[in-house]
Amino acid sequence: MAELVINTKKIQNNIKALSAYFDSHNIEWSLVTKVFSGDKEFLKKVLTDDVIENINSIGDSRLTSLKNLKEVNPNMRTIYIKPPAKVYVNDIVKYADISLNSSYSTIRALNEAAKKNGIIHQIIIMVELGELREGVKRTELMGFYEKVFKLSNIDVIGIGSNLGCMYGVEPNYDKLLQLSLYEELISARFNRDLKYVSGGTSITLPLVENNTIPKDINHFRVGEAAFFGISPMDNEQFMDLATDTFEFRANIIELEEKKIVPEGVISDGNVGHTADYNEDDTSETSIKAILDFGLLDVEKDDIEPMDEDLKFVGITSDMFVVDISNNKTKEGKKKYSIGDKIKFKPNYMAVARLLNSKFIEKKFI
Repeated sequence: MAELVINTKKIQNNIKALSAYFDSHNIEWSLVTKVFSGDKEFLKKVLTDDVIENINSIGDSRLTSLKNLKEVNPNMRTIYIKPPAKVYVNDIVKYADISLNSSYSTIRALNEAAKKNGIIHQIIIMVELGELREGVKRTELMGFYEKVFKLSNIDVIGIGSNLGCMYGVEPNYDKLLQLSLYEELISARFNRDLKYVSGGTSITLPLVENNTIPKDINHFRVGEAAFFGISPMDNEQFMDLATDTFEFRANIIELEEKKIVPEGVISDGNVGHTADYNEDDTSETSIKAILDFGLLDVEKDDIEPMDEDLKFVGITSDMFVVDISNNKTKEGKKKYSIGDKIKFKPNYMAVARLLNSKFIEKKFI
């Protein structure tokens, strides 16, 4: 069985380094763990008390994941990082200490659920700044806050935005300055203090490093930088965070010299993807290895072979084929045999899918 290798120590060191970094800039942050889909083994091994002690909250976008977080550590402060479905408000107030919201009717339902449970539920209201994902329209923001402030069991602790996730609108200084100005307007008009201006994610980290972020942005929601050591703004390493935190290993189940060009009538009935080939190379052959994973587990573009000599040939639902050239090392020795493992570097989406595949083994080191 193919396996995803998870380096828990390096991830923990990344989280601690980010905590120290944010603290030095007077910023609080929420660690977003959605890439792990609430995997209890991960939560227990990685989110130890010493790792999360300086984190504001642990965030996820799935209720089952929040439930698992609370089961692993009932005292863990949690945040639901997308607008909740109204049908789940009772579970939201039970498992999430904070939630991000953009619908008044849902917030009103959260208020009733919180009242029924005798608690105060905290929320951050999201504002639309051009990404066209979640967020209250800017023209309606003042009226929106006015209504929510009247709810008895809702504590509005901040304003937030989401940029760079759907269309890729950059969270630059001007965009984030708009967010901080809205916070000032709301605080002045309603004489209410909004503790958090939540405009930061992994993609925003370079702005902090370059000192080009408005001073009022004081809350970040970060996942990718913590687990992969990079900022999606440029896909480059951030600070000296570890980037080799995950490794995907697949087993060679067949290793044969075969033709480059397939034989027969090619139809549209294929279920996988193949690399381009020259139809004139009918006499050419290469050594191909079949690996024990496929499209059900991960997309081919989300994994990169660590052996630069390997070339993608094709992928189907449960098998992956690579061209390994002449299967020789530089010294002329045989490079791969049946049963050997081929290693890949997975990106964020690859790890998310591999962790959700029941056909992939997880190995913590």
